[in-house]
Order: sequence, then C-alpha cells, then structure tokens
Amino acid sequence: MSDEQRLAELGYTQVLARRMSAFSNYAVSFTIISVLSGCLTLYQFGMNTGGPAVITWGWVAVGLMTLFVGLAMAEICSAYPTSAGLYFWAHRLAPPRSAAAWAWFTGWFNVLGQVAVTAGVDFGAAYFLGAYLNLQFDFEVTPGRTILLFAGILVLHGLLNTFGVRIVAFLNNVSVWWHVLGVGVIVGALAFVPDQHQSASFVFGEFVNNTGWGSGVYVVLLGLLMAQYTFTGYDASAHMTEETHDAATAGPKGIVRSIWTSWIAGFVLLLGFTFAIQSYNKELKSPTGAPPAQILLDALGETTGKLLLLVVIGAQLFCGMASVTANSRMIYAFSRDGALPFSHLWHTVSPRTRTPVAAVWLAAAGALLLGLPYLINYTAYAAVTSIAVIGLYVAYVIPTLLRVLKGDAFVRGPWHLGRWSRPIGIVAVTWVVIITILFMLPQVSPVTWETFNYAPIAVLAVLGFAAVWWAASARHWFLNPTHARTLAREATRKGAPEPADP
Repeated sequence: MSDEQRLAELGYTQVLARRMSAFSNYAVSFTIISVLSGCLTLYQFGMNTGGPAVITWGWVAVGLMTLFVGLAMAEICSAYPTSAGLYFWAHRLAPPRSAAAWAWFTGWFNVLGQVAVTAGVDFGAAYFLGAYLNLQFDFEVTPGRTILLFAGILVLHGLLNTFGVRIVAFLNNVSVWWHVLGVGVIVGALAFVPDQHQSASFVFGEFVNNTGWGSGVYVVLLGLLMAQYTFTGYDASAHMTEETHDAATAGPKGIVRSIWTSWIAGFVLLLGFTFAIQSYNKELKSPTGAPPAQILLDALGETTGKLLLLVVIGAQLFCGMASVTANSRMIYAFSRDGALPFSHLWHTVSPRTRTPVAAVWLAAAGALLLGLPYLINYTAYAAVTSIAVIGLYVAYVIPTLLRVLKGDAFVRGPWHLGRWSRPIGIVAVTWVVIITILFMLPQVSPVTWETFNYAPIAVLAVLGFAAVWWAASARHWFLNPTHARTLAREATRKGAPEPADP
C-alpha cells in the first residue's frame, strides 16, 4: 500500500508535499532534541539544582525512561502515520463514545507543549547569543535585550519556514552532522586542552543545592528537569509523516533513533563540560549569564572558547528552526479538524511551497508570548521548559495509556514491539505521571513573584479554555464525520493543491 493510500485509509487527502527521506525524518527529531541546546541552556539550572551528580546520573535515568516512552509512541505511529499525530492516535484508540474528547484534550496539550518547546529552544539561543555578544562586543545582557534577540530569532525561523522550504530540509540534514561533529570537537577540546580537570568523584558524586529547599530528595527530583526538557520534541517524526516516504516505518524509526543517539551524545557532552569545570562558583556566576560559555573560556582560552560557543549557538538555531517546522505541522493538522480558533486560516497551505505558512507564524507568535514573563520573572525560562515537558508528555502518554487499555484489539503497523508492548507502555505511563506532577512544583524557595513557577497557571489556562470550548461547542462537531466532510469541501473550494507524485 502506498503512503497516499494509507493516508486516505486514515481519512485524509495528501496535500503536503512528500519529499522527506527516512533520514530527513529522523533528522528533524534529532535536531529538536538537540543536546547542544537542551543540555546547555539548562546547565545553570542543573548546577544549582543537584549539581554534577544530578546532571550526570539524572541524564542516564531520564534517557532510559524516555526511551520507554518513545518506544511506546513509535509503535502507535507505525499504525497511524499522519501529521495529526498524537490526537489522531487518541481518537483511534479510545472507546467510540469518548474518542473525540480524548483526541481534543490530547491535541490541546500537544499544541501547548510544541509552542513551549519552540519558546524554550529559541529563548535558549537568544540567551547564548547574548553571552557571545557580551564577550565579543561588551554587549550588556538585560532581560529586555534578551527578549529582543528572542523575537529576532523567531522571525528568522518564521521566514525560513515560509520562503526557504527546501533550505530547511537541507539544513535539518546538515544539523545532524553539525550536532555529532560539534559534540565531538567540543568534548575533544575540553578533554585534551585544559591543564586540569575535575575528579570522577566530583562529576559523579558532587551534590549542590542552591535552591533554598532543605530536602535533598526533592532537589534531586527537580534537577531531572534539565535532562527531561532536552528529551522533548521527538514527536516531530510523527508530525512529518505526511511528508515522508515509507512513513509507517520511517516515522517510528525516527522517534526511537533520535532518542538513543541523543542519549549517547548528551552523556558524552555533559561529561566533557563537567570534567572541564575550572571554578564552580565563578562559572556559575559568570557575567555572560551562561555558565557553559564561561567553562569554554576558562578551559580553552578566549579565542577557542568563543569559536566553540558559536558552534553551540549554531546548533540551537538549527534546533529552533526545526521546532517551528514541527510545531506548524501540528497546528496545521489540528486546525484542519477545526480545533483552533480561526482554524480556516491556520490550515491554509501555500500553493507555491505546499507548506502551512499561517501556522508557521502562529507557532512563532505563541512562542514569543510564552517567553515574555522573563521580563519580570527570572525563573521564567525554567517555567517555559516545565510547560514544554508537561504539555508534550501528557500528549505523549494519553495514546500510550489508551493503547495499553485496548490490548490485543490494537491493529499493529509494520513496526511494533511484539510481546513487550504492554510492559513498556505501563512503564511509560507511570513515568509521565511522576514528571507531570513534579515539574508543576515550586523550584526555588522562598516562593515570590520573581521565583514563582508559573507552569501550572499556563497549563491550567490552556486546559480550562479547551474544557470550556469542548463543553460549549466542540463536543458537537470535533472529528464528527459530517463536519469533516464540510471542512474538506471548504478546502476544495479554496483551491487546495492536488497531491504531488511521490
């Protein structure tokens, strides 16, 4: 069965151009996970919240649990290879009477998580770009200037995704090698250039608590955010399946491969940075605002340190570009089913590039909105990353839970877990319940307006909006076959392009 026939069997017409190879599909997820982005933008958080021991062992533990989540998702992706992704999976797996409700809330959590990931990645890039400008041009880093850099990066990524579609596909492939070679070069330099390194007992056993909380266990659990935030966004492989050849196997393989390769690369990267720390307190309080940048400078010298900092910033820019791509495809698919305000606008496709241009700019605008609290709350970046983890992982686990409950009635795709499906699914669901509760809790004591973790407010606001809309209106039409046919007719009248030859 061809990809287009399989998509039609799932109820959708091929509209997006199917240009991506299996490697390109994997490259998008690997780029969004981006160990050079997630690991390093939250490295300061890790230094304060558990220190080297939690940075190192937290990465190992979280990577293993994430692999369980990814394996469970990949099996479902193989059965339902559509850019609608998680909410479509929930609809197909839930009991018929409640299927639309499960899909509705899964989709809204997915949108929230995707927008927060885009915000987190591009804000991190702005953070590091500010550090570089400070070092090179004595640029004073302030919250206002960081937000301006953040907005500029979002505009850049919006323009690339609007006009440079083929360039984006090429850059996603380049990004894989940029990350692999970048990690190799940075870790190699940090291993061989410095005259001194920290001991293994420091890297694997040093515990630091600068949070104000008295419970070491609580601080260790909070410290897992650094690793868990990095392991987000790999659902991109699912959202890109309508643009990928051999989607029923390429999509799931892209999910799993992006996780385990990032797990290895991230572990090597974190060891390289942590062993190379020259002065913990000095680098933690670096005037650049980015301890990893200061570690590079202190360990390698100013010239080499700045050059490798540019490698990190480049990786973060690749990551943000891919995140906008994946986010826009989710928005496109969700609005195609009428689930967002002004859906008729967000699912329009450019006849020239065959991409959802309006969805690209909605993704960028939503990310900017989530980052604005940084102007008054210096822990806002950690809150954005918490929102990303909560939103995405709740959306990840709902289809997994439904898959476990469905049991043998689930019709597998060509890529599946066999007899391991149920135990892996149970572990995945348990882990997501734990981290969802954990990352809504206060991260710094005492809790003030400047340290308040606003993640629960953002999550509850989106959930409340979705719940009210569902009760008032959406339950009557969302994923209703009659409504779907109406949307299809409207798309046809507006001149939706015919599918391209694969």
